[in-house]
Amino acid sequence: MRWIIRVIGALLLIVVIMLGALFLLPGERIARIASDQLSRMTGREVSITGDVGVTLWPVLGVTAGGLEVGNADWTDKGAMLTAANAAIGVDAGALLRGEIRITNITAQSPVIRLEQRLDGRASWQFTDSASGARLETESAPNANRRPLSIQKLTVTDATLIYDAEGADVLRYDGVDLALDWPERGGAAEITASMAPAGEPIKLAARIEGFADFLEGGVQPLRAEVTTGGGEALFDGRGALNGALAGDIRIDSPDTARFLASLGAGAVTLPRGLGRSVDLRSGLTLTADRRLSLRNLAVDLGGNSLTGQADLALNGTPRITANLRTGALDLSALSEETGETKGADSTATAETEGWSQQEINADWLAAFDGNITLSAESIDLGQLTLGATRAVLRNDRARMVFDLQDMNAYGGKVAGEFVMNNRDGLSVGGKLQAQSVQMRDLLEDTAGVTRFTGAGDAELSFLGVGQSIDAIMRSLSGSGALSMGRGTIAGIDLDALLGSVDAEGGSTVFDSVQATFEIAKGVLRNDDLLMLLPNFNATGAGQVDLGAQRLDYTVTPKALRVNASRGGLAVPVRIRGPWSDPEIKADLRAAIDLNFAEEKQRAEDVVRQKIQEELNIAPDDNRSTEDIVKDELENAVRRELFKLFD
Repeated sequence: MRWIIRVIGALLLIVVIMLGALFLLPGERIARIASDQLSRMTGREVSITGDVGVTLWPVLGVTAGGLEVGNADWTDKGAMLTAANAAIGVDAGALLRGEIRITNITAQSPVIRLEQRLDGRASWQFTDSASGARLETESAPNANRRPLSIQKLTVTDATLIYDAEGADVLRYDGVDLALDWPERGGAAEITASMAPAGEPIKLAARIEGFADFLEGGVQPLRAEVTTGGGEALFDGRGALNGALAGDIRIDSPDTARFLASLGAGAVTLPRGLGRSVDLRSGLTLTADRRLSLRNLAVDLGGNSLTGQADLALNGTPRITANLRTGALDLSALSEETGETKGADSTATAETEGWSQQEINADWLAAFDGNITLSAESIDLGQLTLGATRAVLRNDRARMVFDLQDMNAYGGKVAGEFVMNNRDGLSVGGKLQAQSVQMRDLLEDTAGVTRFTGAGDAELSFLGVGQSIDAIMRSLSGSGALSMGRGTIAGIDLDALLGSVDAEGGSTVFDSVQATFEIAKGVLRNDDLLMLLPNFNATGAGQVDLGAQRLDYTVTPKALRVNASRGGLAVPVRIRGPWSDPEIKADLRAAIDLNFAEEKQRAEDVVRQKIQEELNIAPDDNRSTEDIVKDELENAVRRELFKLFD
């Protein structure tokens, strides 16, 4: 027994001498030994620089002024880890059992690069170089992989880079990261904070079966992101390659601030279209960043939508969606340009006109895709629509609204409306309307309330400019109008043919037809035909859409007046701001139209009398006005010559 004690004592003495000798070695030698050990354990090149400290048992630990861990040999994008003032501790007992159990890692300002290939290889999967089996070989990607766990990880001011093959590279700077993973087979708690746009973002996540998760397995996952503008919560399952499936909830009372804090830049959102967001949905995200939302229910700050959507998130997002809503309020789109709804906006049109506030249409480039929308009603501010089904197609900042089924103003509207911001803003379209109530339509679009009746219309148009005013002044296009029975308030054309008073009363007509052309913001028409019970009316003139003024003449002609005269025509000129134009009968034109023969006979009588008084030859073809003028000049000339007699 005594000999056994002596042998054990001798062995302990040898161990003490060896350990003492090790601690007496210079730091450079210790660093090299530690680097060799870590390289053997991980299968990666490990470099330790600066001041070095080592512990051997029960934790094999290294502290160093600098640490670099090489990446897998199938990538050439730099080291997996570089850090200053790093410390790492490894459970020596677990190491003897073939496990890599890292008790703690701390690092200041590290750069951590994680890479993953589509074939399953990942840069964080280590091998034992001493065994000669390499994970990175194509033939045996899972050979001799050593179990890895990290009980504690504390990183400050880190740069995290995640490069998954087939997806965009993700990079985050200034990250503080902590990992708590007590048991290799258990769950891991992860917290992180960063400020990619200056405002702090906090992440808290719990991943069950973290070891399997690191190996590429799918595990239950719960994560919450909190910013100053709101929070997002995911509860479901996920994998390290970025694939997710579960439920998502987003509560953001300030979406612009929420997106800006995530690094999306300054975002301006109209009222009711996402200034605040309350979203609930089932979510599926694939490794190549294809997102599917099912059973989607979202409140955009006044407008609620349900449906489903698919998004491709690499590069410019591409959306394919089918959405449904009740009453959709898009009036903020016109409010953003300073417009208000109805006649009030045009009551002072002569002095105010259209808004000259610049329209920011950069949002048209925010996404591409097709969105089908069904709504019970749509309020566009200037226009009010009933039940609507439309398809929105957006391609590189050119958005087309395909109006497939729209109820508006008691009738139907179909066609397309286009907004193009590829090279400056332009708007255009081709629209057809059937049985639309003209009074309501004209009141909403132009503040005009004098016309009533249902009509059909066709319109094609194009306008260019960065404001409503510029667009209206640049409009070009063409169209046609056909109306059935209706009324015109403010003028009684029947009474007009009996007197010259064109004010007051109303006109009832049986039908109206007209075509028009638009150029440089001015609409011109010369073929208006209005049928009334006792007379017909024609019209010609122009409407200055840019200046909101009109100058138009309607000429009613009585079908019968008396036996000696077939019909009486009295032109009515409508001129001024279209919200309150001046309406007057044109008496000079009425005389020219209705009393041409009488006027000519009277002129002949006067001419003959002047000829007799002035002794003018009967064959003189000059007009009466020219004859009188010439004779006066001759008389003055004769009187002047008398001064020299």
